[in-house]
Amino acid sequence: MSDYQQNKALVIEYFEALEAAAADTLPAVLARYTSADCRFLGSHPFDEIHGQEAIAEGFWQPLLRAFNSLQRRQDIFIAGTSEIAGDQWVMSMGHFMGLFDADWLGIRATRKMVMLRYAEFNCVAGGKIVQTGMFLDIIGLMQQVGCNPLPPQTGASFVYPGPRGHDGILLDRQAPEEGEKTLAVLNQMIDDLDALNKSGNDNCPPEYLARTWHENMVWYGPAGIGATCTIPRYQQQHQYPFREGLTDKVYNGHVCRFAEGDFACFFGWPNLSHRPTGGFMGLPGGERTHMRVVDVYRREGDKLLENWVIIDIPYWLKQQGLDVLERTSAILNP
Repeated sequence: MSDYQQNKALVIEYFEALEAAAADTLPAVLARYTSADCRFLGSHPFDEIHGQEAIAEGFWQPLLRAFNSLQRRQDIFIAGTSEIAGDQWVMSMGHFMGLFDADWLGIRATRKMVMLRYAEFNCVAGGKIVQTGMFLDIIGLMQQVGCNPLPPQTGASFVYPGPRGHDGILLDRQAPEEGEKTLAVLNQMIDDLDALNKSGNDNCPPEYLARTWHENMVWYGPAGIGATCTIPRYQQQHQYPFREGLTDKVYNGHVCRFAEGDFACFFGWPNLSHRPTGGFMGLPGGERTHMRVVDVYRREGDKLLENWVIIDIPYWLKQQGLDVLERTSAILNP
């Protein structure tokens, strides 16, 4: 097996052990599969955690205590070498599904089934997971249980599907040249967006996006923004509001970025800095802020066709003086 196949096998075994564990046995699972000094980068309020015990206590145990019979339902599973630092990563994207039986992050339990969207990046070295990036669409969970804390969104709200072809779980070795093609299209798209940021052009024509995007593209954005499809509707329902409502945009780069087969992914810490001028997501302007963003892509032919995005919205709002979790808890779950 290649290193990628070994890394995938390790991460799958880790996932299975997590799912079989009880809250009090979780530290033993992390001790087996992660390095002693493992670094965890998570959505707010988890943020940055160091060490196996702290990760178990700070993230996994509260999650398992809140969501009974928790299952990981993957839609995409890929591995590769990051072109940022040359380290090796395994990425899993999908939903955690479980019974919401105990309050979590101040969100009131419903005792009903919920789907918590996630994207998890695990960096593997020496047969251990040495770093994890864990992004959750917490606002999406809040919407599911009836406590939407944000104004009406421009896109659609629903439990997002995986790839149209149901072919995102890449357990077998993939032809390297296919991943190279995917990464080349992705990097061209990133360069095009960076050029827009530097030019200040916030209303590029559809033809500009069509250089790298399929005309029938599907964009699954974070709760608070929502999902949309086709280039014109994507521009109307996300790109233009985003670009017009955020100024002084600076691209900061990524922690990792890689591709395998027709799929690619990245995340940043943070990816983007900007200043809200008012209007984006129906919110007023504010201080200069940073965005932590995950993007997962599927290529078809020479264009990007599907894109799943998680933005750490609670972190972005916190920088502007609004702790959305604290406020929601104080009002709905005092």
